[in-house]
Amino acid sequence: MLYGIATATTALLLAAVLSALFRAPALRLGLVDRRRVRPVPLLGGVAVVASTCLVAAAGGWTGAAPLGDGVGRLLAAGAGVAVLGLVADVWRLSNRILLVGAAVAAAFVVPYDETGLPAGLAAVAWIACVAAAFRGLDHADGLAGTVGVLTAFGAGACAAAEMMDDLAVLLSILAAALTGFLMHNWHPARIAFGACGSLFTGFVLAASAVLVRTGYDAGPTAAVLFGLTALASADAVLVVLSRRLAGRPLRRRGPDHLAHRLRRLGLTPPGATVLLGVAAFATVLVGVLMHTGWLAPTGALWAAGAVLAAVLALLRVRVYGPRRPGGPPGTATHRHTTLGRHATLGRPTGTRRDPRAARDTGAHRTTGTGFPAPSAAPTPTSNRSSARMSPFGAYGARDRAEPETPAKGRRAPGGTGALGAPRGPGADARGMRVPPASRGQAPAPPPQQSASSQLRESLRVRDG
Repeated sequence: MLYGIATATTALLLAAVLSALFRAPALRLGLVDRRRVRPVPLLGGVAVVASTCLVAAAGGWTGAAPLGDGVGRLLAAGAGVAVLGLVADVWRLSNRILLVGAAVAAAFVVPYDETGLPAGLAAVAWIACVAAAFRGLDHADGLAGTVGVLTAFGAGACAAAEMMDDLAVLLSILAAALTGFLMHNWHPARIAFGACGSLFTGFVLAASAVLVRTGYDAGPTAAVLFGLTALASADAVLVVLSRRLAGRPLRRRGPDHLAHRLRRLGLTPPGATVLLGVAAFATVLVGVLMHTGWLAPTGALWAAGAVLAAVLALLRVRVYGPRRPGGPPGTATHRHTTLGRHATLGRPTGTRRDPRAARDTGAHRTTGTGFPAPSAAPTPTSNRSSARMSPFGAYGARDRAEPETPAKGRRAPGGTGALGAPRGPGADARGMRVPPASRGQAPAPPPQQSASSQLRESLRVRDG
């Protein structure tokens, strides 16, 4: 017992220290979780894996807690899955590769001589799916670590009931390492689990549950396994159903997990984690009671019914935004809808308008080839009508509206008048024709009266 307390304390402190030390290098290398609002480093899983493997290996090397063949093989396979997860954190591997890698590692752990080939293959598939489901739990601060601690304690209790001391010690070390990691992962998280830690935790817990239930009937075994991993299974089922019903690809990420939907209902991030932790504790307790015989295997039906009801209720929470009419951008349906909307708004379909032409001339003109016609410079109001009436377009109007000025300061012939009328050599500023005799001459002064006529006019006025 003293050795168990010492190993658990060592794993807890080592995981807490390594989580704090790995934070700065992860930020410097850019290994961050970009799904969150702020970048969170992803090397927290490396701290959990390193602490668990080092403390367990030290116990086996000193002989204080030797690991059996099955447990040693389980720890080695889990370390391989952790390396694959670390590669995924660095280079973003697809989920299919991670699932296949976890299945290959599980194939070396399942005891086929005791389970048989069909049940062994089913166990391999189940272990791989649980590992992938635990990776999905890393969508909220502290959720994956909390569920991992509770599941590790439950599986460790089942292993202790079966007198599998080496497996119980390994699970207690894992639970302590996860607790040390939670010191830095609770909201607001300073470091995240990543694929390395989540895959390792899910793989070790699922494989341990399979080893504990080896030799039992298939029905009760399935009930116990479901109870131990009910929350991770519920999250995976919820995500798959939600994306299928919404027509989204499964590999496309989105805010559609358990904690995301609970936050939509008004819960805070710590509140959502605590509520899901309570649910995980309840299902794990059901699994432990069924394994120890305190509860009949039919109790799993009640747990499954409650989980299914919760999934269906949370499935009604809207988490996706409104879909674009006409399908995704780039498809034929989207182009048809977009062109139809432009035609409804009065814009020509299949053509493009030049914003510069709209800004300069105030009119949107396009050519038949889909390219905008050359735009004219801003013209006075008096020239707009002639620019529209001109058969040569804006260039002809501009050439006529801005004639070159001769060097001697006289206005050159041509151009337009104030009202847009053509102005030539025989027209004035208003566009009116001027007689040829008076062209280019100054106005004539009034005729001068003679002195005799002026005298006669004054005498006529005086005489009355």
